[in-house]
Amino acid sequence: MRVSVRQVKRMWRRFQLQGPEGLINQSRGKPSHNRLSEEVKQQALDLILGRYRDFGPTLVTEKLTEVHGLRISDESVRKLMITEGLWKQRRKRKFRVFQMRERRACFGELVQIDGSDYDWFEGRSPRCTLLVFVDDATGKLVEMRFVPHETFFGYCDAARSYFERYGKPGAFYSDKHGIFHLNNPKVSPGDGLTDFGRAMQELGIQVICANTPQAKGRVERANQTLQDRLTKELRLQAISTPEEANEWLPTFIDDYNRRFATPPRSPVDAHRPLTDADQLGRILCRKAERILSKNLTFQYHRAVYQIQVDRPTYAMRNAKVIVLENSKGEITVLYKNQPLAFVLSAQQAEQAKVVAAKSVDFELLNASKAISLHPTIPGVHPYLLVTLLKLLPERGHSNFGSLGDILTLG
Repeated sequence: MRVSVRQVKRMWRRFQLQGPEGLINQSRGKPSHNRLSEEVKQQALDLILGRYRDFGPTLVTEKLTEVHGLRISDESVRKLMITEGLWKQRRKRKFRVFQMRERRACFGELVQIDGSDYDWFEGRSPRCTLLVFVDDATGKLVEMRFVPHETFFGYCDAARSYFERYGKPGAFYSDKHGIFHLNNPKVSPGDGLTDFGRAMQELGIQVICANTPQAKGRVERANQTLQDRLTKELRLQAISTPEEANEWLPTFIDDYNRRFATPPRSPVDAHRPLTDADQLGRILCRKAERILSKNLTFQYHRAVYQIQVDRPTYAMRNAKVIVLENSKGEITVLYKNQPLAFVLSAQQAEQAKVVAAKSVDFELLNASKAISLHPTIPGVHPYLLVTLLKLLPERGHSNFGSLGDILTLG
């Protein structure tokens, strides 16, 4: 029975005096000495109903302690919310078993990156994407940035901020988004690298793509946590725009890492410092190679550019130049690593865009906004109008009469 001799003697005396009822624990049916008072319960319930109705029990406990100085265990808060119908017990579900991958040993050895498309501002601002960088060894958030949607330049801006703060990591671990992985190399010219892959190769950073979301579960689970915690924190901070949120995110990152980051197995920091050779302005950009024509012109993204030089033009015929495009759309032309002067010679008509599946909603939203700014034909759906405009042979030549002004726009 694992009961001491003295306890057995006490039980024997109570049995002799009271019979079998004397063996029942004397605390049965009595209220616990550590129970919460009704005043504390009511105070916590009023705060939950007033400010934290849709919060989870753990997050409610943190806010009650930090903001209101009310110290209650998360289990007590959970029971209170279940009793009031504010929280439902989660049923245990069968999980698929995946092969366990141990965390990396060093901070900065592997960084998982991903974009989470979500209504972060709960309707106060258009839906946007949060770019998240998570260190694999510690689970630490090393970079976060709100962007309209996942793009090459969005990741470049986030990566640049990360490099300037910590240095260059050993590798990036991502999904097979077209920004990181060349999904159809047969129809894609070049060296078989995406712009992001080429930029990371120049910086000496390896890019690894996961086959399944579970393989990069560290950042996937972080996204789920952020969709709950960050959304509610933005509401409490009265932040309603991505620009305001990006300025406030470092404060949230420090608080998140203090709560959830774990120490690495090795004290070695695997980040490498930036050097003078790492010219991020010329690396974190779109880069293409062009050959000059006899007239010293080249074509880039439906535009024809004319090189302006003082030397004889024949000296640069068939010369190879490097075209750089930054996130602002600014073009730089390099010849033997020296910039060349140029002018825009001609602009071709815009053709159909090739976009990733994750960016379709963003492109349609922009198209609908552009259509709303133009005059429309009564009784014609805006998307049908776009189709009709694409079928027209040239701008300004139309049989629709009143569409002449529309064709001159865009």
